[in-house]
Amino acid sequence: MKLTRREHLGLIGSAFVVTASGLPLAARAEPKTIEVMMLNKDPDDPSQRMVFKPAVVRANPGDTIRFVSADKNHNTESTAGMLPEGGEEWRSKLNEDFDVTVSSDGTYGFHCTPHKALGMVGLILVGDAMVNFEEARGVRQRGKAKARYEDYFTQAEEMLKGES
Repeated sequence: MKLTRREHLGLIGSAFVVTASGLPLAARAEPKTIEVMMLNKDPDDPSQRMVFKPAVVRANPGDTIRFVSADKNHNTESTAGMLPEGGEEWRSKLNEDFDVTVSSDGTYGFHCTPHKALGMVGLILVGDAMVNFEEARGVRQRGKAKARYEDYFTQAEEMLKGES
């Protein structure tokens, strides 16, 4: 079967449309699960107690953060005022693994309810984390949580600068 030039160009154009429309889906990473350990002490620095490991997590919308109860008496809870618009609050039970699927771009703060005053806090940076970064950073904290959040926001800035 011989194609006319018009038919040939039409087929090429159709193939291009099908291929191009599939590119965004192919280029987009599949959702992944990222584990965060809830620990009594940092295995890399035993002087650091009551920690999430890692404490600063980079994720894409649709990823799941799995908080793993590696040591007893820990949980995870979203920190008030430190969620992007559309981000859902969460609070797990003590001593249980817990999954949070992040769907909105932004910075998410979290902590261990019984150990927040001891500085057991962390950040999740999702997609365009700058959407609410400064607002989250401005949330008033107390005790050791304040110092650790300051450190983690500095780490987050460095992480985000390295991406641009």
